[in-house]
Amino acid sequence: MTLRLADIDTRIEGVEQLGAVVNAMRGIAAARAQQARAQVKAVDSYAATIAAAIGRALSLMPATPQERLAADTHPALVVFAAEQGFAGAFSEHVFASLGDDLAGSPLFLVGTRGATVLAERGIHPAWRGAMPSHSAGIPKLADQVAEALYSGVAKGEIVALDVVFSQRDPGHDPRIERNRLLPLDLSRFPASVPGPPLHNLAPTELLAGLTADYLHAQLCHAALHAFAAENEARMEAMAAARDQSTRQLADLQAQARLVRQEEITAEVIELAAGAAASHAS
Repeated sequence: MTLRLADIDTRIEGVEQLGAVVNAMRGIAAARAQQARAQVKAVDSYAATIAAAIGRALSLMPATPQERLAADTHPALVVFAAEQGFAGAFSEHVFASLGDDLAGSPLFLVGTRGATVLAERGIHPAWRGAMPSHSAGIPKLADQVAEALYSGVAKGEIVALDVVFSQRDPGHDPRIERNRLLPLDLSRFPASVPGPPLHNLAPTELLAGLTADYLHAQLCHAALHAFAAENEARMEAMAAARDQSTRQLADLQAQARLVRQEEITAEVIELAAGAAASHAS
């Protein structure tokens, strides 16, 4: 009986330690998600400034009709999946949104955990990278992704490009976003200020530089949303784990009280029996 109580106490200690770890992971995920949300606003403001500059720079270029992609063109995909575990089916939801494009398009994948999920399906991306542990590292990640993309564009391997990421607004369910990055839809960049801008670069060089900056900003935008959404998914998973550990701890404590009462009862019976035997003798 004593061994049984000791086993229960050991399990209680283990569950309490697990609960502390779960709470710590939930707190870290919450802090990271909140930080990324704040940084998204700054990146979007920057992207809007670049978009306005592109609109003005386009006034320097000769009017040419924009080519349309063939209907059967498979765009390359920059996909943001989960970097770590304990985030539920985060990667699976992103991959499910791609349908046949998951296996039929060149993949530029961000997310170590997501790469493991794809490897289990026999799918290997053309390029893969890891999401940084802190959102401050996302601009450097965007540089790495852009470098890989420019290499594919230069080789003629990338004609069109989409970015796919999970986005979650406060108070709403997560959704999967898929946005076209290349070629740029020039109709999205109207000149907000009349007249050509002052410039000291050739128009083509100016527009190329602005386009690169805009692509970088859009990659940062997608990465920050994915970063925040993954951490929010981890918060939910940890909240569920915390509730489960709380229930398990309550059950173990109730069991310990019962076993302890049984031990006390057994001791009382033993003492009573000893006293009766003593009186009888």
